[in-house]
Amino acid sequence: MSRTFDPVTLEILWRRLISIVDEADTTVSRTAFSSLLRDAHDYTCMFTDRKGRELAQGTFATPGQAGAMALGIKTLVGGLEPDSCRPGDVFITNDPWALAGHLNDVCVMSPIFYNGKPAAFTACVFHHSDIGGRVSSDNHDVYEDGLFIPLVKLYEGGVFNDAVMEMIRWNVRTPDEVTGDIRSQIAANHVCARKIGQMLDEYRLDGLDDLADEIIGRTEKSMREAISRVPDGIYRAEGAIEQMEGKDDVIIKAAVEVRGDGIEVDLEGSSPQVDWGGNVVYNFTYAYVFMAMKSMFDPDIPNNDGCAAPISMKAPEGTVVNCTFPAALAARLQIGHFVTEIIYRAMAEALPERVIAGSGGTPATMNVLYGRHGDGRPWHSVRIRGGGMGAGAGRDGDYTYIFPANGANTPVEIFESDTPLMVEKRELIADSGGPGKMKGGPGRRMILKIPDDDYAPAPPVHLGIQAGRYRYPPQGLFKGGPGAKAQFLVNGKPGNPYGLTQLQPGDTVLMDAAGGGGYGNPLERAPEMVLEDVIDGYVSPEGARKDYGVAIDDETMTVDEAATLELRYSLF
Repeated sequence: MSRTFDPVTLEILWRRLISIVDEADTTVSRTAFSSLLRDAHDYTCMFTDRKGRELAQGTFATPGQAGAMALGIKTLVGGLEPDSCRPGDVFITNDPWALAGHLNDVCVMSPIFYNGKPAAFTACVFHHSDIGGRVSSDNHDVYEDGLFIPLVKLYEGGVFNDAVMEMIRWNVRTPDEVTGDIRSQIAANHVCARKIGQMLDEYRLDGLDDLADEIIGRTEKSMREAISRVPDGIYRAEGAIEQMEGKDDVIIKAAVEVRGDGIEVDLEGSSPQVDWGGNVVYNFTYAYVFMAMKSMFDPDIPNNDGCAAPISMKAPEGTVVNCTFPAALAARLQIGHFVTEIIYRAMAEALPERVIAGSGGTPATMNVLYGRHGDGRPWHSVRIRGGGMGAGAGRDGDYTYIFPANGANTPVEIFESDTPLMVEKRELIADSGGPGKMKGGPGRRMILKIPDDDYAPAPPVHLGIQAGRYRYPPQGLFKGGPGAKAQFLVNGKPGNPYGLTQLQPGDTVLMDAAGGGGYGNPLERAPEMVLEDVIDGYVSPEGARKDYGVAIDDETMTVDEAATLELRYSLF
């Protein structure tokens, strides 16, 4: 008979599962070699039941990886032969169509056995700084993107397959870093497996099946109840995403149908897949559809397979949101990150309190830098940067957020110790947040210099950028204004943000991330809040007058109420 759990025990066990994954997550941050993982936290740990259904993910998981993994692990587990796993096995793959959408996201997956029987699977996906290939957004197919690893065993019955690791070593630029990060993944899985075994021992459970059914079932019920409160109907939106110079914009169309306690998202009408790296696989698109729905309907309940059960998606094959092999994928964030924003736009009228305006961290700005030190040693670095967050109904947009993805700041000191480059400036940009009753978050400026002294790197330094918002700024909602556009300058002149740039010693690079869109009419923003923005440097006195109709006395730094009243009357 199935075991049942009283509410207190269920909550304890549920939180225990999440804490186990968080402990595996901490293992990564302490053992990973690359700062992209150690500092920027571009990875996701997860474990599933023995059927591949997601049970828990790390608290700081990235939505794109986590949502894609939840689909992908289930498919991979379902495709394994019944006797193909045994204790001590470790699988590895970076198949973009099976998992998280580009070759840099490498998955290490391990079966968990308890009392000799399969009980669960644990997996983690790392965004590896390098996977070989041509590091550029303007690749034409996946073969240019790097090394493709099909699902193979890295360990079989506890025996290490050295040939697989050697194949990886000889196809990447910084092999010690990459293989060290793979060993960090193995360590995270080991921690997860050991802690689950301890929990099963402590609570005298035969396995996780009954607990999984209870957790997943309750989660699905909670999600369906939240969806059922929204009026039935079809809610539509579309968005234009800039491509490289000379190419037509990419269009994403979304029709969100709410029907009872379920939702179907139809992306029919979206653009065909493109001949550069912005293409998105089904799993990654679904991940950001799910991100939007989860954040709107039931943000507090922990993520697991039950959250996704009420949400289905249609995405025509051969389009940018469901590309087919061998499309280039390395820069899939440049299109994929916009899916959440377009879903928000579709649902804005139905759920105005639960959506936000466009964000300057959509898409995230990824800088891939590599070259050689003056003595010939290779170096390689990946930095992910955010922009201003879009404002919502009740709050201003935060600044320098990577949204809807996730990530952490890489300190300047770490960047400069990992590379021979210098950061001359990093600052928030005044007047870059979209004006509104609630203000969009300001964008961020970063200026890099290639040293030309005794510590200069060997030329050239290669810079690959994956980003956007250079032509189309983040849009506001409900009369909120747009945020400032992104900018990329090399030695003070516009550069090419859609491919590889080769830099020489003495060159300077300026990169502005976009500001977030505003929410609501800016003339309804309280003058005292505008004054605070001016004092904090987020808005200039000129911007206060032009965008908000608020006059600030420069000498006393107070609001001139009479002049403000007159200004706002003239602007209405």
